[in-house]
Amino acid sequence: MDKIIISGGRRLLGEINNSGAKNAALPAIAAALLTKGWNSFANVPNLVDIKTIKKLLASFGVVFKEEQGNLLVNAGDINSCLAAYDLVRTMRASVLVLGPLVARMGEARVSLPGGCAIGARPVNLHIRALQDMGAEVELKDGYVIARARRLRGAVIYFDMVTVTGTENIMMAATLAEGTTLLKNAAREPEVVNLAEILNGMGARITGAGTDVIRIDGVDSLHPTAGKIIADRIEAGTFMIAAGIAGGEVLIRNCQPGHHDALIAKLRDTGMKIETGNDYVRATAAGRPRSVDIKTLAYPGFPTDLQAQFMSLMTVAGGLSVITETIFENRFMHVSELMRLGAEIVIQGGSAIVKGVPVLRGAPVMATDLRASASLILAGLAAEGKTELSRVYHLDRGYERIEEKFSRLGAAIERVKA
Repeated sequence: MDKIIISGGRRLLGEINNSGAKNAALPAIAAALLTKGWNSFANVPNLVDIKTIKKLLASFGVVFKEEQGNLLVNAGDINSCLAAYDLVRTMRASVLVLGPLVARMGEARVSLPGGCAIGARPVNLHIRALQDMGAEVELKDGYVIARARRLRGAVIYFDMVTVTGTENIMMAATLAEGTTLLKNAAREPEVVNLAEILNGMGARITGAGTDVIRIDGVDSLHPTAGKIIADRIEAGTFMIAAGIAGGEVLIRNCQPGHHDALIAKLRDTGMKIETGNDYVRATAAGRPRSVDIKTLAYPGFPTDLQAQFMSLMTVAGGLSVITETIFENRFMHVSELMRLGAEIVIQGGSAIVKGVPVLRGAPVMATDLRASASLILAGLAAEGKTELSRVYHLDRGYERIEEKFSRLGAAIERVKA
């Protein structure tokens, strides 16, 4: 099992290219199940989660190939609708195959998903929506079993904002009979990206990016060529890295408009953030100021950057309050940050962080994907050596992160444990 070793105290200087967004690529690949023929997706990142969904779709008979840097996906011959536990258990996003399979094949048998243990992300919202669209759904032996001769359009109200739920039912509704309205829909850029790709397949979707999405069902879809948007969480991680380590980081091939909440908070810490059409330059000099944050559904502050921002606050001047409203179990990184000398107290859904002048390197362990990134950031600022284990979490969502930090001047390497 690999480890990442960081010798902290070096300022960051240079530029990186932002990778494609994992959370946009996964539903796009699942959407290929709705078509026959070769779909082409550009800017797909090389990540463990992408390999997992490819393996899952291959078990249905889907064929993949690479061509000129694009991922080609052909779901013309689906011979199975079983998403087995062994393939689904490592990634919660596997549930995204449920809607497309039911819509196109009339049935799906999908294991209840696994993934990072950061809190309850129930699939009941997906199930209830499919039932409202006329599907017969049962839970049996750890599987969601859904059947429908053809789904029917319906008005779906999500009790809570759910990104995968919005994506799953949006895909299912493309082939439903009649019109489907998704109310209290997720507004994330990844949802918009999926809608654009589906419309490229011949779907009729309007309202993506708002809390009401309309899908007028069609009889069939065709393959398309789509592009995956930039990974706003990776870009945000590197912006925060500039703040905690100091220096200047230029992030190319990103979409600054996706970062309004983060940029506002980073500017509040004293950082200078410059944006262009497709880049962000983050500059920091001196100790950051303490800032409170509260995670919210997009366009609010992203829960996927909460752990990284907490790392920044561990070395800020003063007290900050970090409130998590999306996942109830997303403070598992706190105990590891405290091993580096951070002063943090948990009170319910909030973490009170008292900034310290300096962190000190120590062995730490990743507990989930974003926690692993937060510990790398803390290691960049810490005196001495930080050893991060269980980095397989990191590989699910960051493409060669240690190489990118090395190009910025960080003393970081991956070693075999």
